[in-house]
Amino acid sequence: MFNIRKNPARLHIVIPGGSGQVGQILARHFHGQGHEVTVLARKMSAAPWRVVVWNGRELGNWTEAIEYADVVINLAGRSVNCRYNPANRREIKDSRVLSTRVIGQAIAQSVHPPKLWMNASTATIYRHALDRPMDEATGELGGNEPGAPDTWNFSIDVAKSWEQAFFAAATPHTRKIALRSAVIMSPSRGGPFDLLLTLVRAGLGGKAASGKQFVSWIHDADFVRAIEFLMAHEDMDGCVNIAAPHPLTNCDFMRELRQAYGTKIGLPASKWMLELGAFFLRTETELILKSRRVVPGRLHGAGFEFMFSDWSSAARDLVKRRRAT
Repeated sequence: MFNIRKNPARLHIVIPGGSGQVGQILARHFHGQGHEVTVLARKMSAAPWRVVVWNGRELGNWTEAIEYADVVINLAGRSVNCRYNPANRREIKDSRVLSTRVIGQAIAQSVHPPKLWMNASTATIYRHALDRPMDEATGELGGNEPGAPDTWNFSIDVAKSWEQAFFAAATPHTRKIALRSAVIMSPSRGGPFDLLLTLVRAGLGGKAASGKQFVSWIHDADFVRAIEFLMAHEDMDGCVNIAAPHPLTNCDFMRELRQAYGTKIGLPASKWMLELGAFFLRTETELILKSRRVVPGRLHGAGFEFMFSDWSSAARDLVKRRRAT
């Protein structure tokens, strides 16, 4: 499937930060396809694939996995689902920037470096967008919006620093792609979709604040397919938006999720209610209130076809799979 080596039937894929929800989605898929998967994690855990311990900051024995890898997909980074106090801000940024730098060092010193290095980034790097979609060619990076909350500017600074560390790495023999991913929707427990569905089931799945802010998302099946597509298309590098082609407003997003679940009741939440709830849940309202209107310009231009291009069909599939488990 992947034209990376002369015999592409079995690849060695290394996933730093692969113990999280997104990493598990990729690890399960590639392991199921018969590829050799190595996950770099901060602690050892039982898994059907190889797990190697690293600290995400320093070179060590884990670099042997990089030496013999075909593809590296770096997803390392502390969860942003927390309060942005000084300690958490430092850990959020350092966990992304430092892990990216040390992976770059490992690749640079490899005798047989991987052909492809994909590094997580985020669709949050674009500005708060109500007026028009943001693709890779014409999208405007955030950080200069008047009146934007400090937490929004912090997230954009993290995203920019993350990508800067990635592209600054001296890896001339390795193709590099920054994955500007929207929210990845999976029926797995503890993820974004799980939280949203919990609200819907409790009758609280109404619009958030004005409901006019856009939601960018991608179905987990299309996320995996997009990763495979980028692996196979050796002419693609640089920044790529990993998002479904039809972002929609929060109001419409929640209404279609309620319809998929089969309930009409969805109490709305005002901004002050969201702020209060975020305080008690020890998280930030940026995850809900910032408008992310991101579209996959480069994927579309290269001919990628989505299985779930609209949220209505994606939500029905996710609800069906969740109920099945």
